[in-house]
Amino acid sequence: MESTYESCLAYELSLRNVPFAQQLSLPVNYKDHVVSSALKMDFVVDNALILELKAVEAINEIHKAQLLTYLKLSRLRTGLIINFNVKLLKHGILRMVN
Repeated sequence: MESTYESCLAYELSLRNVPFAQQLSLPVNYKDHVVSSALKMDFVVDNALILELKAVEAINEIHKAQLLTYLKLSRLRTGLIINFNVKLLKHGILRMVN
């Protein structure tokens, strides 16, 4: 389901001329070795905001840790976890700041 929501969100951002990158690789440095495709961020909006999309029963600690890792490695400050598996979308949004 997440891939469907991702496609729809990409379309909506495009319609509104919002600059974004989708499925952006985030390299990981490990002992002087770069793992170039280790992680992929769902969206980076305007080079400032990470969007991590979910379609889960509830946002849990592993989802928060995932976004926090992306924030640290990308050196971006703000991210949102958006869980589409809720009755009202506003109840499925969690903001995190690094």
